[in-house]
Amino acid sequence: MRKRIPRRQPLRRAVAAATAAAGTLGLLTVLPARSASGTDAAPVAAAESTATVFYYTKTKNWSAYNLHYAPDGGSWTTVPGVAMEQACTDWVKKTVTLGTAGGLQATFNDGKGTWDNNAGKNYDLGTGNITVKDGVVAHSDPCAGGTDPDPSPSPTQGNNSATVYYSTASVGWTTTNLHYQPAGGAWTAVPGIGMDAACSGWVKKTVDLGTATSMQAVFNNGNGVWDNNNGNNYTITAGVSTVKERVVAKNAADPCAGEVPDTQAPTVPAKVTAKADGVAVILTWEPSTDNKEVTKYQVTRTGGTKGTVVTDVSSTVLSVADLEERTAYTFTIRAADAAGNLSAPSESATVTTGDKPPAPAPGKPMGTDPRKDPIYFVLTARFNDGDASNNRGGSQHQRSGNAANNDPMFRGDFKGLINKLDYIKALGMSAIWITPVVLNRSDYDYHGYHGWDFYKVDRRLESAGASYQDLINAAHAKGMKIYQDVVYNHSSRWGAKGLFTPKHFGVRDSQWSWYFDEPNSSFEYDGLSVEPKSGKSYYNGDLWSTAEPTGNTCLNWGKPTQYSSPEGYRIYNCQWPNATSGMWPKDIYHTCWLGNWEGEDSRSCWLHDDLADFNTESPKVQNYLIGAYNKYIDMGVDGFRIDTAVHIPRTTWNRRFLPAIQERVTQQHGAEAAKNFLVFGEVGAFVNDKWNRGSVNHSAQFFTWKERKEYDADDAKAALEMYEYENAAGPAAQPTSTNAFLEGNNYHTPDHSRFSGMNIIDMRMHMNFGDATNAFNNGKDSDDSTNDATYNVVYVDSHDYGPNKSSERYSGGTDAWAENMSLMWTFRGIPTLYYGSEIEFQKGKRIDCGPTCPLASTGRAYYGDHLQGDVKASEFSKVDSATGTVAGTLSQPLVKHVQRLNEIRRAVPALQMGQYSTQGINGQMAYKRRYTAGGTDSFALVTVTHAATFTGIPNGIYRDAVTGDTKVVSDGTLSVAAPGKGNLRVYALNGPGKIGDTGPYLK
Repeated sequence: MRKRIPRRQPLRRAVAAATAAAGTLGLLTVLPARSASGTDAAPVAAAESTATVFYYTKTKNWSAYNLHYAPDGGSWTTVPGVAMEQACTDWVKKTVTLGTAGGLQATFNDGKGTWDNNAGKNYDLGTGNITVKDGVVAHSDPCAGGTDPDPSPSPTQGNNSATVYYSTASVGWTTTNLHYQPAGGAWTAVPGIGMDAACSGWVKKTVDLGTATSMQAVFNNGNGVWDNNNGNNYTITAGVSTVKERVVAKNAADPCAGEVPDTQAPTVPAKVTAKADGVAVILTWEPSTDNKEVTKYQVTRTGGTKGTVVTDVSSTVLSVADLEERTAYTFTIRAADAAGNLSAPSESATVTTGDKPPAPAPGKPMGTDPRKDPIYFVLTARFNDGDASNNRGGSQHQRSGNAANNDPMFRGDFKGLINKLDYIKALGMSAIWITPVVLNRSDYDYHGYHGWDFYKVDRRLESAGASYQDLINAAHAKGMKIYQDVVYNHSSRWGAKGLFTPKHFGVRDSQWSWYFDEPNSSFEYDGLSVEPKSGKSYYNGDLWSTAEPTGNTCLNWGKPTQYSSPEGYRIYNCQWPNATSGMWPKDIYHTCWLGNWEGEDSRSCWLHDDLADFNTESPKVQNYLIGAYNKYIDMGVDGFRIDTAVHIPRTTWNRRFLPAIQERVTQQHGAEAAKNFLVFGEVGAFVNDKWNRGSVNHSAQFFTWKERKEYDADDAKAALEMYEYENAAGPAAQPTSTNAFLEGNNYHTPDHSRFSGMNIIDMRMHMNFGDATNAFNNGKDSDDSTNDATYNVVYVDSHDYGPNKSSERYSGGTDAWAENMSLMWTFRGIPTLYYGSEIEFQKGKRIDCGPTCPLASTGRAYYGDHLQGDVKASEFSKVDSATGTVAGTLSQPLVKHVQRLNEIRRAVPALQMGQYSTQGINGQMAYKRRYTAGGTDSFALVTVTHAATFTGIPNGIYRDAVTGDTKVVSDGTLSVAAPGKGNLRVYALNGPGKIGDTGPYLK
């Protein structure tokens, strides 16, 4: 089940955590009270091991309560679990038998898709009487006295009441509670009382104030996320009030009534700058403000032979290419809102272009069916070092222990990867998935997921003659594809250059001078260049201010908090990013912390303090990201792996990002290239349910489908509408597909008319690859709900997790690895190998521990030491020559295994693109596959490890690609003896016979 661990640990975790706490809980005026029930009783020992679980209902106000549990060492109940029964006021309970188990893992839900899973950690419960109240576990019977152990205070009855409307648009909560104190009275029990839905974006509650005329109030989501007005509480008077974005309006009109027409124009765009780069110009400006929302900017250009040109953009950056050489251009900008109001023109910015640079070598995707190409996944910065001059250790080089190993975090590069393309080709792999290439910025950013300038390639990866374009071209020249890892969900905590970059991370004083550098206006961070004053390539002098900046929106800026860094230095407000601090503009970033991994907030809140969550429903953000990734499409990449895809609403993918990808590839490279441009998303569903805890919105296969109905034209509203519609519809109402399945023994043309454009990483198989049979049975169970599972990207482990959400690289043994590979290379989907797994590299080592331990001790260790020497491969799976250490690497048993698997898969089209069936087959991991197109008709019978019997198959001559054995079928039946662990048999109808040489497993 799901226990969430941050995927990419940030630098200075203690500092970040302390400041985040100050922004959410630490500033709350009234802290959560202790239970009124007194001292917790000792656990009650049951005659037979049982647990009576009491669950507090006042926070949730659900119509039904279910306990979804698994006894320690046992299986989970079927979603949604078992119904709980009324116990006493504000409590429900359920007694469960645990057998010999000493406790249970548990979550709770309302049976309709809303979950309390303890912020993704599950509840770890023992035996006897157990209470779960607002995330706190204790041992007692709350109903022993027949009264509510923590009753809410009853204010003096009177005639005064307050009706409070609270705007949820910015917080994105699905549950909202009002925690209040009538003047002269007592506070309600934490978390307060549940508020009721009023209309889209608003909840409300009417409370009795008694004789009081006002109250103090704060709001929360019931899971520990608070809006406490930054520690000042809200003062709300009797009557009707609204609270929206920390502003209280007294005697307010009903916000759910008709809206007042908008006649107010946005402010004039300020600080317009234009910089020339050859015949291109980068135009930037400060965002305008509006009483509602700025929807776009009109950029007017004059100069050159084309006269006046007007361009509409949604972001605050515009790149204009292919202008005339040595020509002056002038730009002005006006802001517009949804009502059509235009600001006055900005001040003009004039720039003169230079000479047109030589055109780079053109890039063009290979455009062939991606299912033909097994994928090799590399962390570029950890694979192979081709140029030591671009190595960088960053601010954590010493603290992490990397310095002691002479192992800077940025060590591998494109040159090193180009130099070892023949090694990857020798394995038989014809596609390479590389980690993000955009310019990163954070304390520990070698992995690429902390993007800062999405329009530039990180210079720590490039070298003279080994640019990103050079890598793409070099791979294509060898018949190999490049799949680029891309991030749409978030930037780093430093913001996104050209969109929004925070300029005030607090105070630089004598304590923090080691961290915040002196500003240098003539220096621009690029990750590689060393700033001369500080001597750092990780310079950050452009990100702080000793005086509160003009236009600052971060509340209590620069004031010392009660928290200290691990070194003992006082932490100041706004010194570390906080989603709820007011630092982040809401039209660019979401401003809330994720509380429920299966809730709507998982798609609209920050995952982590070093992953600043983009407001992807904002046209500004959409335009910025689409423009950035168009650049890499133009360079000729063959596909995108989408990081954190589940954290963006499907409507946004289907309306904006996926169509933009298709349109750009079609425009630049043609329809066939667009059809075969592989987009595969990471949808982190780390459970064995077919539908993730019953939540369709958070299940991988959900993202392979188009929308089933029309939603509001506004993307933010549409996201909520879609979430609620699909959540209510549930798993049973989701579309189904036969695209992966044979009809008897026959291949049929797949129906992709409802395909969204996004394929998926097969998380369910990944979770179960601790045992290949489990992976097989779980994987195929989800195929009828996936648009076309033959495109699933399948792997055992990765840079994030091993099977069963293990935090270590796979260590199941060489035989088990061989068995997993045999299944991946012959079953439906695209087999994918994480770098080094072909030699069981770093098996059993923790995959990632951030900067708290050396990279050399983790699953992200440097691999280049195993690649020293020369290797040449003119054909896939064939080594022409190899010298030095790499020759020994290529002699390892799993290397031989994957080489031959690739030979067999490449020779049998059914194993690449075929549909499959298990009908008429007796065997544990046995299936038949067929692919028919044009003049190709490929039919194969496969069994992995175990014996199998195939019945009802076409008569004819079948030849085994592993042994060359020939069987003549005249009665529709073919039987195969067990080939042994990791071995397999592939009997192809009219097949070529034995393919490749007998190896350590394929024999």
